[in-house]
Amino acid sequence: MRIATYNVEWMDRLFDQDGTLFNDGGWSSRHDVTRAQQTEALGVVFRAMDADAVMIIEAPDQSKHRESVTALENFAKHFDLRARKAVIGFGNNTQQEIAMLYDPDVMEAHHAPLGDDLGDIGGRNAPRFDGAFRIDLDVDEVEDLVRFSKPPLELAVKTESGFEFQMIGAHLKSKAPHGAQNHDEVMRYSIANRRKQLAQAIWLRQRISGHLEENTPLIVLGDMNDGPGLDQYENLFGRSSVEILLGGENKKKLFEPHANMALVRKLSATPTTSRFFIRREKRFLQALLDYIMVSPQIQERDASWRIWHPLDDPKCWKTPQLRDALVMASDHFPVTLDVNI
Repeated sequence: MRIATYNVEWMDRLFDQDGTLFNDGGWSSRHDVTRAQQTEALGVVFRAMDADAVMIIEAPDQSKHRESVTALENFAKHFDLRARKAVIGFGNNTQQEIAMLYDPDVMEAHHAPLGDDLGDIGGRNAPRFDGAFRIDLDVDEVEDLVRFSKPPLELAVKTESGFEFQMIGAHLKSKAPHGAQNHDEVMRYSIANRRKQLAQAIWLRQRISGHLEENTPLIVLGDMNDGPGLDQYENLFGRSSVEILLGGENKKKLFEPHANMALVRKLSATPTTSRFFIRREKRFLQALLDYIMVSPQIQERDASWRIWHPLDDPKCWKTPQLRDALVMASDHFPVTLDVNI
């Protein structure tokens, strides 16, 4: 079985209010890319992956006037994908949802949120992800309330073979210092955003620990917007959110080979899953942001990972149509997990 995570940049902009693909010459939200070009490129990528399930980060909007599930299922129908049924959890206000397309012939999946429903009151022990988390962010003995701008998607999954496991799709908050006007504000905003992101990671890790303590097979996947050695603020706080999610000493751990490579190779080349143009520096930046983390019960089932990087993956590089589509479709590249479940 193949499971994927894929951050599709502004996928919502490819659909009208009824969830129908525009697929025309209008501009997408990718620079110098039309909606038809991005749509076609995504079709090439999704068909090439041929995944049984794809956790889509930045999926189409779920709101009063838009239906993420309808849009995704229309997309799957347009390209005749096996992964043709969509599931979503708690919607958000960012117009970028977390949702999953999957093949209903090989698995069942439904939204299965855990934790106490405490709403804005919040809780300290892994409350439900659409609520608030109480934690002292700045060590001032006053609890702060932390929320997910995009609540993680918790799914209970059962495969055709009868194997049952949990999936959590996540998109942790960006650390970009939006709105900063000078160097001091950039630093202040960046440190505050880092604190919030690490708090979100701690919250998510609490849920992960609960599953691991109960020996529940688990896959945590998505765009963590962070990684070992990614920025200068990691030294201030001692660890990245990815390291928190994986688990440290004296804790049951998740496994992710690309994250492990980054942890042991901080001064050498590491895998990357995204490519962004830095305008002020007139160059591209590549980073490892997307992960598929698994519990031991998943890893031991002949688990094999692949980053569909157009330049680094030999098969992608040698297939010009796929290589070009990966560059056109999004600023992130898919990560897949092949596993016997």
